[in-house]
Amino acid sequence: MSKVVTALVLGALLAVGPVLAQPKGGKGSGGYEQLNLFSEAYDRIRQDAVEPVGEGKLIGAAIGGMLSGLDARSAYINEAAYRAMQTPANEDQVSLGLVVTIENGQLKVIAPQDGSPAAQAGIKPGDLIYAIDKDPTYDLTLGEAEQKLRGPAGSQVELSLRRDNRGPIEVKVKRERYKLQMVAGRIEAGNILYLRIAGFDPATAAALTSTVQDLRQRAGNKVIGFILDLRNNPGGAFEAAVAVADAFIDKGDIVVVKGRKPGSLKRISATPGDIAQGLPIVALINGGTAREAELVAAGLQDNRRAVLVGTRSFGESSIESVIPLQGNGAIRLTTARFMTPSGQRIQGKGLTPDLTVMPVKLAKLRQANRLREADLRGALKNTDPAPAGGKAGPGSSDTTASEPAPSLATADIGSPADEQLSEAVDVLRGLALVSSRAG
Repeated sequence: MSKVVTALVLGALLAVGPVLAQPKGGKGSGGYEQLNLFSEAYDRIRQDAVEPVGEGKLIGAAIGGMLSGLDARSAYINEAAYRAMQTPANEDQVSLGLVVTIENGQLKVIAPQDGSPAAQAGIKPGDLIYAIDKDPTYDLTLGEAEQKLRGPAGSQVELSLRRDNRGPIEVKVKRERYKLQMVAGRIEAGNILYLRIAGFDPATAAALTSTVQDLRQRAGNKVIGFILDLRNNPGGAFEAAVAVADAFIDKGDIVVVKGRKPGSLKRISATPGDIAQGLPIVALINGGTAREAELVAAGLQDNRRAVLVGTRSFGESSIESVIPLQGNGAIRLTTARFMTPSGQRIQGKGLTPDLTVMPVKLAKLRQANRLREADLRGALKNTDPAPAGGKAGPGSSDTTASEPAPSLATADIGSPADEQLSEAVDVLRGLALVSSRAG
């Protein structure tokens, strides 16, 4: 039976054609030799593993290994997990509101969602979760870890964390239902419209427009500019992020999407209209600003529509596709990446703010363990050459590229103790003064 399975696997792998073709002049490194190596390893595991291993488990592990070796986001989704993805979520199960990733077998927090139990418990971007209810997380897949974080409403989960270089932190979090408010706004300092965007879903752009209209009516003609807060925003729906950027950009490209094939380059351009009506914008970013949030920030920066204030962003711009495998689950595969309108890649580097402002509390802490996308195992590399003239563009490398990007606790964002917001207010007042004099 094992020989039949091996033959079927080899046949399927050979069907990919040119990818496995023997290179000219190559010796011992062509597709057939590599498949023979796979077949030998497969048979030895089947025959000699201390515990019997089924063909399905071995093949699933092989596919998962191929994908995990590509980058940190690609993964194999078995049939049970794929079916679960297509069914409505269990209403009896609630989450902590954590967006997490796996790095070298460690569960790492990208950002807690606004208003979530995790945010209220003080969990921060960059925290490493070593145990969930005393069970180690080092051997869990991302899906398994996310499932362990979920549970009945009202139940409690204990997390063992490590933050910076300090010792373990034990945190007990009660699972509770919460509603993530994607867009929130207020009038700041009497004449500035402060907009907090915590994520992106199909309703975000409409909520943004409605919030701006409401605040404008309340503020009257006193408005001098906008502060767009994208800190600790882990991203969301790609189209929704494009729509948010388009709301502030009257013309020009918003983002450039590039796949593997030479002809796959696609530019997405803005449509006429600017809900800020030309008033200056300051966008706040930090190490928790990731993926689609970086798309918005990059579009605004490249089109000179906003000044970026804060710290370097996370540096993740991959676009994944879920590809079904007939009757055998699916694969999540990175099929494209987005870049800034000027062609600079964000992947692994992040966006460099126009003005770097460190959170006062975090600036005093050691940040050696703060991880960015470039630090993740299998992270896609950015091979962009330096721009002509030696000047670093958005998302490009500079002398601080290897420095960590500290992040503020989600619960502190927009609070009276938010030093980055205070600096953004000062910057915006300066921009408004220059703009009024130019007018």
